Amino acid sequence: MRSHPLLAVCMLLAVCGSVHAQDLAKVCHATSSYDVTVEPDRLIFDRDAPAPTRVVLGAGSLQTDGQPVALSDEDQDRIDVFQRDLRALMPRVKSVAQHGVAITMQTIHDESASLDLDQDTRAELDRRLAAHAADLRQRIADSHSTHDWHGDAADNYANQILSDITPLVASSLGQQALNAAMTGDLQQAGTLRDQASNVATNFQPRLEGRLQALRPEIQALCPDIQRLSQLQEGLRASNGRPLNLVQIGQ
Repeated sequence: MRSHPLLAVCMLLAVCGSVHAQDLAKVCHATSSYDVTVEPDRLIFDRDAPAPTRVVLGAGSLQTDGQPVALSDEDQDRIDVFQRDLRALMPRVKSVAQHGVAITMQTIHDESASLDLDQDTRAELDRRLAAHAADLRQRIADSHSTHDWHGDAADNYANQILSDITPLVASSLGQQALNAAMTGDLQQAGTLRDQASNVATNFQPRLEGRLQALRPEIQALCPDIQRLSQLQEGLRASNGRPLNLVQIGQ
């Protein structure tokens, strides 16, 4: 089963790349096999299999795989509350993701400060970090669907940032190593080469440690995620199966 606990996991994946330690599946034990798209007048949940593969929640209405589902007055009310609560959760989820962006970019900046980078490289690095941060913040702000943050897309975006930054740093250190070797300082040349080769390797564990700061913010979302799971209890698709839009594990 894919883990798509609403928008949070996918946004955090975009922030962290392959760092999964903070996602809601582990903190809140909340998962879903559906992607979710939030539209002004409805919520759309979709997945490849099993049926129902498409669930649409409107104003007091439920449709699964194109078939309307008869609802009691109580069920209509619960669907309306489910929609309201999920929409209210979105800004909070995005706030956590935005904080993750800030932590990630600050970590890259701090790691680069420990390296012997020349002034021009440091300035260019800061410029690129600012551009990536602004782009990612805007993507988060504009997103209304987990389809925007599928694993491959998130990983590709994280790799795009690293591929833009790592060669810049490695090139600067490599050039300095070459200059040191040409002047006979082989020890310094070796140190710089080691730094260049370890830039990406050393970054991820340090980032994982700093992202622990997000854990309390994510934990604060857990009661609302659990409430969504409770609101859907008893709701069934047109084929009689429970919806299970959100699942809470142990």
